[in-house]
Amino acid sequence: MARPVWKGTLTFGLVSLPVALYPATESHAVRFHQLQRGTTDRVRQRRVNERTGEEVPFEDVVKGYELAEGRYVVVEPAELEELAPGRSRTIEIGGFADLAEIDPVLFDRTYYLGPADPATTRVYQLLVEALAHSGRAGIAVFSMRGREYLTAVDSTGGLLELRTLHWSDELRDPQQEVPDLPSRRKDFNRTELATAEQLIDMLAVDWDPDDYRDTHEERVRALVEAKAEGREIPLSAGAEPEPTDLTDLVDVLRRSLEQARAKGGAAAGRGRGGGRAKAAPAAKAVRAAPKPAAQAVKSVKAVKPVKAVKPAEPAAAVEDLGSLSKAELYRRAAALGIPHRSTMTRDQLQYALKAAARPRRNLGRAS
Repeated sequence: MARPVWKGTLTFGLVSLPVALYPATESHAVRFHQLQRGTTDRVRQRRVNERTGEEVPFEDVVKGYELAEGRYVVVEPAELEELAPGRSRTIEIGGFADLAEIDPVLFDRTYYLGPADPATTRVYQLLVEALAHSGRAGIAVFSMRGREYLTAVDSTGGLLELRTLHWSDELRDPQQEVPDLPSRRKDFNRTELATAEQLIDMLAVDWDPDDYRDTHEERVRALVEAKAEGREIPLSAGAEPEPTDLTDLVDVLRRSLEQARAKGGAAAGRGRGGGRAKAAPAAKAVRAAPKPAAQAVKSVKAVKPVKAVKPAEPAAAVEDLGSLSKAELYRRAAALGIPHRSTMTRDQLQYALKAAARPRRNLGRAS
């Protein structure tokens, strides 16, 4: 059982709820120690005074902000804590927003938010159900370990989850960061676009995270086991794929389509367990341009027969979304044309579908 990384109080309006924050994920990466080559001597990192070369105890380490070379403003850890004493113990929800309206690039880490006092579980259950019925997430700012976090608190599967978000000014401008980014001017023809869209549809899959595993970690573990047994295993990085020749683009796309059809037919013959990808109907020659997120729910394109959630349905009609698998949630999102669905987590898909089932307010965007 994980230990809480933070304890405090969650507040909304005049309601206060003692809560504890638990990590929602863990890494299974293979961990190595650092050794000096040719020995089994551990190499450790230490806090060393660069002038004297002596090790510095942790309690004697303070923070320094460099004003100029060699000139620092020294700040004690306790002083940083005192900057926001209330926020270091309180998650104060200032408002509730549709999680589907938050750009996925803003999401950072996810935590489970559990009740910290058994006497307040009724209040906890009330907030869980209220958020589930509303389809919204509470937006709050709080401090933890000397940092301030923008967060979204939502309800999933009978518990509260807290997601830390990046601040808007932390997002990098792709036009400044990505070199040689092509303009939106279309340098391809309609045949190339239609063939590429058909290929995407042919390679459509039902998203299930259990279908994927960290094969690199498996290879690392196999390497470690082989070395422990005195065996050598062949290592190969493989050949780098050659860039596609633009003069052969249509031909490459068509051959890719034929390959996808062949694999799709074989997978269909084997059934569900025979392969992950499923053949999908070919796309129309040219689709309409994608619409902005606020209007995407109006453009419904069924990829395969599903029980589509209609935008006109009230929120109560989709209260059972928590019981659906992620693959089913994705199929519904695909049927509604919800943007960014391939990058969404299971919880984000639920909120996107709930948001699509409610009348949307006019955001003033062009359709």
